[in-house]
Amino acid sequence: MSASTLTPRHVGYIRVSTERQQIDRQVMQLEECCDVLRIEHISAVATERPVFNAALQELRRGDTFVVVDLDRAFRSAIDAILTADQLDQRGVHFKILTFPMNTGTDEGAFVYGILALAAQLERKIIRRRTREGLAAARRRGVRLGRPAHLSDATIREAHDWMRDSGLPCRYVAALLGVSRLTLQRSFHRMGLAYPLTQTKGNV
Repeated sequence: MSASTLTPRHVGYIRVSTERQQIDRQVMQLEECCDVLRIEHISAVATERPVFNAALQELRRGDTFVVVDLDRAFRSAIDAILTADQLDQRGVHFKILTFPMNTGTDEGAFVYGILALAAQLERKIIRRRTREGLAAARRRGVRLGRPAHLSDATIREAHDWMRDSGLPCRYVAALLGVSRLTLQRSFHRMGLAYPLTQTKGNV
């Protein structure tokens, strides 16, 4: 039987941070509209999501990928939009139960288009702020590249930079030539507050 003749399915995805975290609410909501459920016990900031990736790979043309809340599957709105773009190119629909977004309907596709434009604008703003931050750091004498380790002065500079500019930790770490985890550990080692609760997108 070819993929084109298979009955379209609704594949639901659930992410919970710990084994003890309750998933009953998500399961109940998804069971009402999904044929298959995929459950992943993993932190929201984890770099690898094997169940999530496997769920995306198993989707066929005509299927619908379903989540309860956007933050149950994605790290940001941009992450959601990029995934929706990839699914759309494969002929797969995307639906969020708690948000009026279902790319399988005209109304949902319209909402998706608005979000896509907003995400595109956000990406442009992040790129611009990154360029401006890089230039400002060079003027202040911050050494960029891939140093053997970060000096205490550079760590404090990076912390102040994130706080003042609103740039996410991953971008500042990339500019300094280290991983996000390395920079986070450096903040904790020096007793510097992280996450920066007042900073948008500080992951």
